[in-house]
Amino acid sequence: MNEVKDIKDNIKRIRQRIEQAALRSGRNPAEVELVAVTKNVPVERIELALKEGITIVGENRVQEALKKQPFLPDNVKWHLIGHLQRNKVKKVIGKFDLIHSLDSYPLALEINKQAIKLGQTVDVLIQVNVAGEESKFGISPEKLTDFILQLAELPALKIKGLMTIAPYTQNPETVRPVFRKLRELREEIAAQGIPIEYLSMGMTNDFEVAIEEGANLVRIGTGIFGERI
Repeated sequence: MNEVKDIKDNIKRIRQRIEQAALRSGRNPAEVELVAVTKNVPVERIELALKEGITIVGENRVQEALKKQPFLPDNVKWHLIGHLQRNKVKKVIGKFDLIHSLDSYPLALEINKQAIKLGQTVDVLIQVNVAGEESKFGISPEKLTDFILQLAELPALKIKGLMTIAPYTQNPETVRPVFRKLRELREEIAAQGIPIEYLSMGMTNDFEVAIEEGANLVRIGTGIFGERI
């Protein structure tokens, strides 16, 4: 197996599909940013992806990301896309460009507290449990507006957008309503004068539908690196 060619071809194919999905929905493909999800992917394979123009690396686990960061270029943007435990917050301040998974007020308080100690601000996305899955973290859609108003009191937090994870399915059309709902939530919030820059939604099996419904951050792991353990 030629790993270099595989990753190169995979990224090219994903980019083509991103472009087609954006154009189908009347959007500029340049609006959609690709986050390469590198859970269980060794540094050597991440480097291959960077050579193909990948600029954003998404990690699920704090410890795994921190081990990899010293071995990769300083200009890589690091996104934390997995659940963040409060006892790990100290370790992430200043280490990630964007946290996708703010899912509770106690977590927000801890991020704010630790960021203030370090004289920093932290860009975050609010994770919304649109599908209402008990196994998923996130704020319920009904509580989102109140949650955002609470966060406005925390000076070190910068709310950049919303994130959701759709239920896994073989047929992406079945989760289109999940992505549409997140877009509608953004529109409701924007109508109240609160700008929401990012919608992080869509993974390898459903990112095209997510883009058609407004995603501008898509999180692709398997589609780039293949199946991992």
